[in-house]
Amino acid sequence: MTIARPAAAFATAAAAGVAENMLSQKAADQPMTPDLSCTVDNCCDGLGCPADVHRAHHTFLEKLKAGLGYAFHDLWDDIALWFLLGLLLAGAITALIPSQWMEQHLGGGLPAMLMMLLVGIPLYICATASTPIAAALILKGVSPGAALVFLLAGPATNVTSLTVLFGILGKRATALYLVAIAVSALLCGLVLDHVYAVLGISAKAVAGQAGEFIPHWAQILGAVAILTLSVRPFWRAVRARLRSGEALPDAPSCNCASESCKPSGEDPLS
Repeated sequence: MTIARPAAAFATAAAAGVAENMLSQKAADQPMTPDLSCTVDNCCDGLGCPADVHRAHHTFLEKLKAGLGYAFHDLWDDIALWFLLGLLLAGAITALIPSQWMEQHLGGGLPAMLMMLLVGIPLYICATASTPIAAALILKGVSPGAALVFLLAGPATNVTSLTVLFGILGKRATALYLVAIAVSALLCGLVLDHVYAVLGISAKAVAGQAGEFIPHWAQILGAVAILTLSVRPFWRAVRARLRSGEALPDAPSCNCASESCKPSGEDPLS
């Protein structure tokens, strides 16, 4: 599943992009301007200095510190709440839904994948939260192909994103995007089930066995670390909900020294 998910995601995205390019009615592509700004502290926009000078603005330790800071603060702030929600939903599926019912209705085949597609397309869930849910479904008897359909369709499509795509790209591009994802997800799910059948692997039997290689004390420490890192983003999300009716604070000012960051009308040399 670890190999199948990124491979299927790549195939799905490529199929959607190729289909849009082949059927697009646009005369020419819009020129793209790359973002070359410094990713450590935004010290420059990367346009006014050579590439070798731009790379030498910061040491390796400074870049490593900036990367770890982004991973444990910015990135985790975005996914922590969804990750905990996914764990709670996975626990609810494991504890409340009988395995016999899951195996009877979602045990495998195209009908099970179509049902997972109907559930995944409108559902608002991020890729991180969908992972423990898919694992819980497999443990209950859902085929790996059907779980893969949920992993692909759930994060890629939801009512909110489809509404935004409809407003920005139009009806035709949005419909093509949705069809490409649905068809590709179903094909990848069928292929994955065939691979499991040929190899004689029971997804339900092997799901979660990686935890057996990790000592119990390490599992406990990992859980405590995850919960500790999640306290701050969880509290921020709750506080944002409570203050949703208040005025938003002013956006932070840009400290970039580049002329491109100067407000319009201001003399860059002043």
